[in-house]
Amino acid sequence: MSVWAKGTGNTGGVVGYDVVVIGAGFAGLTAARELVKRGHEVLVLEGRDRVGGRSSTTSLAGVPVDLGGTFVGPTQDAVIALAEELGCPTSPTHHDGANLIRWRGKVRSYRGTIPKLSLLGLLDIGRIQWQVARLSKGVDVAQPWTSAKAKQLDGTSLGGWLRSVGASASSRDLMAIMSRVTWGAEPDEVSMLHAVRYVKAAGGLDRMLDVVGGAQQDHFPGGTQQIAHAMAAELGDRVRLNAVVSRIEWSDDAVAVTSSSGVVEARRVILAIPPAHRLNIDIAPPPPIGYQQLAQRWPQGALSKAYAAYSRPFWRDKGLSGQALSDQGSVFITFDVSPGADGPGILLGFVDSRGFDALSADERRRKALAGFAALFGPDAESPVEYLDHCWGAETFAPGGPTAAVPPGVWTEFGHLLREPVGPLHWAGTETADQWTGFLDGAVRSGLRAATEVAATL
Repeated sequence: MSVWAKGTGNTGGVVGYDVVVIGAGFAGLTAARELVKRGHEVLVLEGRDRVGGRSSTTSLAGVPVDLGGTFVGPTQDAVIALAEELGCPTSPTHHDGANLIRWRGKVRSYRGTIPKLSLLGLLDIGRIQWQVARLSKGVDVAQPWTSAKAKQLDGTSLGGWLRSVGASASSRDLMAIMSRVTWGAEPDEVSMLHAVRYVKAAGGLDRMLDVVGGAQQDHFPGGTQQIAHAMAAELGDRVRLNAVVSRIEWSDDAVAVTSSSGVVEARRVILAIPPAHRLNIDIAPPPPIGYQQLAQRWPQGALSKAYAAYSRPFWRDKGLSGQALSDQGSVFITFDVSPGADGPGILLGFVDSRGFDALSADERRRKALAGFAALFGPDAESPVEYLDHCWGAETFAPGGPTAAVPPGVWTEFGHLLREPVGPLHWAGTETADQWTGFLDGAVRSGLRAATEVAATL
């Protein structure tokens, strides 16, 4: 294998670079952009026909809507700074009015993040929040497997822990909604150590779940994918789409990357893809067995989204915010992402992929609109436009919003999550220590990987 700097030579038609980045999501594009700023020759290979990764923006009733990552909030400084630099402004997420909850067959209104189902229920969910916060103090976000209670926490699931501390049925069901929207998985499928670390990386449950002052405080009127488009435009022909990577051959100081667009050589490679998707690439020689086992046991969750557009946000006339929770039906949490009071009204619903993704398009529409109508009334059954997207059903790189790490995996394989192997480096929001699983975490991981790689060149 021959390698040269800055892509100035070639052997047998194979072009050489300093760094090849696999994946043109926020992590990969950020890493590539940072390395180019530092004077390195970079190529980004993306298997899809678009950039953005788990950020994908389309249009509904003439309004940009995000099929993937949507919101940003306070302390998500990396992605906010990037967006400002690229000229992508944010807008506050609508929150005026009462929230709704469909619970045990009844719909009622509430204010704030946690609905007051009853005094006892409120006290119990407050107790759960307090206990999670207390546990998080003892967890090292960067090295959670070293924490004093790591084995204990990783030995059970979030669901198992809730039962062990005597959480009420209402508290468990509320936490199940949180688990579905956060990881695309049920509480029994997620390690308690992973849950505690994830919450701490976001700055606490309130910061993670709130609209005002929380992770859903703002959104991008033009959609989040515009940020990826702007980065890709800067990189120009350094980004190659429809380039599905199938094989990486490596030695201590060189790599040869085979994709559907050909073979390229480089001094380093950054795999800016979810851990589970590393299994789709044949790496020779294979990294130590633990890396393969990590990828096998670090699965992506599955989450779907549904949007309905109306002539105007009619729920606001009733004094409603458009935010709602439901303990039944496919749609379990909603937001108002309308562009204004007079234009089209846009409801966003997060949808439980189970019993939804496998349905026909017409059946999915019917189920989602029934969920909206159960919350907001019969007017919600007749939108002017509708669309949905099932991330778990994608044919290429399926799954989302992020990894749902099961019990026992962090303590056995967590130390390998982003540890380089020779010239192989790892990025992606799952590898971040702040805002893991969010767009901000993806940007931070790209910056970290770029710095890590630049130090070796």
